[in-house]
Amino acid sequence: MTRHFLALHDYTKNELDALLALADDLKRKQKEGIPHRMLADKTVALIFEKSSTRTRVSFEVGVFQLGGHGLFMSSATSQMGRGEPIKDSARVMSRYCDGIMIRTFGQEIVDEFAKYSTVPIINGLTDLFHPCQIMADLQTVIEHKKSYEGLVFAWVGDGNNMANTWIEAAAIFGFELRLACPHGYEPDQNVMAWAQSKAPGLITLTTDPKVALRGADVINTDVWASMGQESEQKEREKAFAGYCLDNALLALAKPDAIVLHCLPAHRGEEISDSVIEGKNSVVWDEAENRLHIQKAIMATLIK
Repeated sequence: MTRHFLALHDYTKNELDALLALADDLKRKQKEGIPHRMLADKTVALIFEKSSTRTRVSFEVGVFQLGGHGLFMSSATSQMGRGEPIKDSARVMSRYCDGIMIRTFGQEIVDEFAKYSTVPIINGLTDLFHPCQIMADLQTVIEHKKSYEGLVFAWVGDGNNMANTWIEAAAIFGFELRLACPHGYEPDQNVMAWAQSKAPGLITLTTDPKVALRGADVINTDVWASMGQESEQKEREKAFAGYCLDNALLALAKPDAIVLHCLPAHRGEEISDSVIEGKNSVVWDEAENRLHIQKAIMATLIK
């Protein structure tokens, strides 16, 4: 049976830990110049319905370093952009390629692609989940904190795909997560309900960033208006007043807390320049680790 990577809840803690361990090993091999051509002669289609910098570069470079070929596809220049049914594209593409990564809007798109594909589908981002990013974040946490166990994680900002995936991660890995989101911008209710039923008491939601950050070990934030929400920018700026991760909020966390941001960052909005450039920031390690965890995911799934 073909295994896909659509959301963290499809995997057990042990399986995700194995991916993190493999990512660490692949990172070491790259740094030491040790070949790891685990996808030799394999082709991976990289389908983008949303624009991208880190996802595109990290996947293309990752496929190359694994010895395979990454095939970039934009919906604007393919039949998908002209209305070809997803199930038709999935059945055809999976006869050409050994794996497919999709960065798109609705989670239902990657789900349907997976339903009709005979090769692994990897969720590069949807409006609901961003599993590759959260796995890269956890790899970064382990590098700087030795483990995610016993840590307090804080999320400040929009209840978006990143927040939803952190909620899943907290329930699966068993760490405390505090989310601070304004009224009307909470995470997905179904995701929250699933996580709270799996790990009651570990995940809390507040409207006060100070409550979320007090004593936190790991702090994460994201832009207030994600792709497709640009028309809401002004409205969101008003709603998110007081949610900028600045030095005053950071001071509430532990002195050695680390700061994450999936990028791109709007400095002066969700995060201050002084924080993202400060001693607590591990944003650049986090961005690099997208490469390594995605290599681990592809190497594990694509045979």
